[in-house]
Amino acid sequence: MSKLRIGLLGTGPWAERTHAPALAAHPGLELSGVWGRRPEAASALAAAHGATAHSGEVGLDALFAESDAVAFALPPDIQAPLAARAAAAGCHLLMDKPVATTVAGAREVADAAAATGVSSVVFCTLRFAAGTAGWLGEQAAKGGWFTAHAYWLGALYSPGGTSSYADSPWRREKGGLWDVGPHALSVLIPLLGEVTDVTAVRTEPDLTHLVLRHVSGAASSVALSLSAPKAGAGTGIELRGEHGTAALPGEWGDPVTSFGAAADALLESVRTGQPHACDVRFGLRLTEILTEAEQQISA
Repeated sequence: MSKLRIGLLGTGPWAERTHAPALAAHPGLELSGVWGRRPEAASALAAAHGATAHSGEVGLDALFAESDAVAFALPPDIQAPLAARAAAAGCHLLMDKPVATTVAGAREVADAAAATGVSSVVFCTLRFAAGTAGWLGEQAAKGGWFTAHAYWLGALYSPGGTSSYADSPWRREKGGLWDVGPHALSVLIPLLGEVTDVTAVRTEPDLTHLVLRHVSGAASSVALSLSAPKAGAGTGIELRGEHGTAALPGEWGDPVTSFGAAADALLESVRTGQPHACDVRFGLRLTEILTEAEQQISA
């Protein structure tokens, strides 16, 4: 099988540190080009990986034409319409989470992918990370979980923070609910089943609590923030059920390797024609749940 030509949309820190290195090094992929809203950034990132740089509308169409698939490292509501265009052009999709922050935006992508029959994978990190993917599969196979508690408490916006990801306007606007909420849901749903009901409460500065009911009859709770004190930040999931307790492993692995595993999943879906469990339809469902939570908070 010849290499799948894949283009990259986005030139920010995530694209530079994770997406581009993973795609360029993947034995089953050829990095066909890099598109960016800033031409100079696209040129620099493309040059670093021996790819062609693109910008603007003409460049976007050119990248779609010379690619079999497209990966995204863009804010969600810029990602979504461009992903719909890519799907309409016949490109398979390797998307970031969340797919979009509106149901209409996420549904547009899902409908476009369905209309052309392209494959899609949404990079929910813990579904692909070496340190967590196997654990997740083991716990799902056990079943019998009574409840779960998850917390994703980041210190991105705590005093003294220096992360380059804090410069992201959409993260600052949408907060932990939308940035790390997809991670929690992407783990809880395969363990406890589809979410049937959500209750959301938010306190300042950006601490959201979710209580979820699942189709299995289990209930779970989630705490989400990007503004936790540094000393109190952390991530974890604890499961309780018929087999006792289980905790999410603390070591997840290198993000570049994890993204490479997501690319593996896309290649497998393209090869077999079988949809991946973490595809754009799953991404749409995450957006629906988070939108319901956001509406409760805003009411």
